[in-house]
Amino acid sequence: MKIFNPNEIGIANGNYFALPYKLDDSEIAILSVPWDVTTSYRPGTHNGPEAIIDASLQVDLFDAMVPDAWEVSIGTVPVDESLLKKNKKHRKTAESIIGKLEDGVDNSLLKEELDSVNKASSELNQYVYKTCKELITKGKLVGIVGGDHSVPLGNMKAVSEHYEEFGILHIDAHADLRIAYEGFTYSHASVMYNALNEIHQISQLTQVGVRDFCQEESDIINHDPRIRCFTDIELKRNSYEGKLWKKQCEEIIASLPGNVYISFDIDGLSPELCPNTGTPVPGGISFREIDYLLFLLASSNKKIVGFDLCEVSPSAESEWDANVGARILYKLCIYSAHNKKNRLP
Repeated sequence: MKIFNPNEIGIANGNYFALPYKLDDSEIAILSVPWDVTTSYRPGTHNGPEAIIDASLQVDLFDAMVPDAWEVSIGTVPVDESLLKKNKKHRKTAESIIGKLEDGVDNSLLKEELDSVNKASSELNQYVYKTCKELITKGKLVGIVGGDHSVPLGNMKAVSEHYEEFGILHIDAHADLRIAYEGFTYSHASVMYNALNEIHQISQLTQVGVRDFCQEESDIINHDPRIRCFTDIELKRNSYEGKLWKKQCEEIIASLPGNVYISFDIDGLSPELCPNTGTPVPGGISFREIDYLLFLLASSNKKIVGFDLCEVSPSAESEWDANVGARILYKLCIYSAHNKKNRLP
């Protein structure tokens, strides 16, 4: 720290944002999960963590909203390289399954292949859970960087062991309430369904920016009293009719309980900000709109208890997705620290 200068170029050291903090000394720990086995459209989000680390070297550490933001001690958990090998193996099996389903094969005839993928996903969840549990026990706030949106379930479960009740602020183009989508129990499209059904401490799911969902998901949203979905259509209509974004953000925050976990799928943003994400959808939230919402949440009386950022997918032609993802990740980290500082007596 004596020689670290936040005004100079970032020197690649394997850490997010090239920060000098050791994991043991950090208040925020980031766990990379390079996994996109169940991706149903475009694969590539397993490359997200590495691309974000590379892009994060270009993020200026000064932030106008958080004084001395660079002093937030963000530690990086070394990537488990075995995950990449397992991801490659089971992604191949999943692609075979998806191809057969698209050809009209009934998934009851694909039991052996599905069991293999589901077992691997369950093991991945257990790895994330155990790692996050250990970090939380050491007093750290844990953020997950995916990977597809199936990967943060283990972090949510680890958080649930420390809080009797918490809510999820879910930013996404999709509702992720499908039941074992394509036969994959832990599909990226099923993470919120699984969270609500496996983690009884979740008292509220507040969804923001959703604009692509099926009838079954709509029925769940309309009948589960724990869910409040601020669809993209509703948010934009309110804006067109004169409702200030500040007022809408206040309503979103008011819907959440005292403890809040943030689950951020990058495709919740407008697609020009994440053109290579796995399942892009027209519409969406601007960078400044989501920045404002996150800052209001961090400045409120709510307590941020964990977060994830998923579905960032780099391309060979452009670093734009990783560039935007790195900046969202930095905001999640420093706003979480700002939230903690504001809550101290």
